[in-house]
Amino acid sequence: MTKAFIPALLWAGTALAADWSQPVEVRHDDSLSISYQARFDGPYLVVRATLGQGWHTFALDNQKRAEEKLAGQPALSVDQPTVIKPVDGLAIDGPWYQTPPKDFSRPQLRWFSWGFDREATFAAKARRTAAGAGHVTIRGQACTEKICKNIDVSLTVPAAKTAAGSELNIQDLIPSR
Repeated sequence: MTKAFIPALLWAGTALAADWSQPVEVRHDDSLSISYQARFDGPYLVVRATLGQGWHTFALDNQKRAEEKLAGQPALSVDQPTVIKPVDGLAIDGPWYQTPPKDFSRPQLRWFSWGFDREATFAAKARRTAAGAGHVTIRGQACTEKICKNIDVSLTVPAAKTAAGSELNIQDLIPSR
C-alpha cells in the first residue's frame, strides 16, 4: 500500500504545481533578485513573487501610500510600485489584492515605502477573453540596501484552471488602495 501511495502523492503535487506558469526570474549578476509565477485559482488571477536573499520589492499601491504620508510635501525618492497588467487573453474584473506589505519607510528622510522581502501574492478577479494561455506584464523594482533593479517581464498564464482545489485564501490579502 505504501508503494502505491507515494507515487500517487508525488503525482498530485506535480499536477498542482503544473497549474502555475513557468517561473520568470530577474537576476543581478549570478544572484536571484525576484521570480514570478501566475495561475488561475478559481475566479482569481494570482501572481506569486519570490524574492532572493537580501532583496525586496514594492506594493501595488506604494506610490499612493507615499503620497498620503507626504501630504503634499516633496519626496526625496519614491520606489516604483509593482504594476501587473493583462496584455493578451485576460481581463481583470475587480480590484487587486496583495499580501499585507511591510513598512520600509524612513520618515526622517521623507522617504516612504511599503513592500515585501520574502514572498508576495497578488490576486484579482479575472476572466479569459480568448482560448488558450493568457499573458500579463509585470513592472516594478527589486532592491537591496545598495542597488535597485528595474523589472519588466512577461508571464504566460496556463490555460488550465486549478482542478485540485483552491490554494488562495483571499482573506489573507488586503485590497490595494
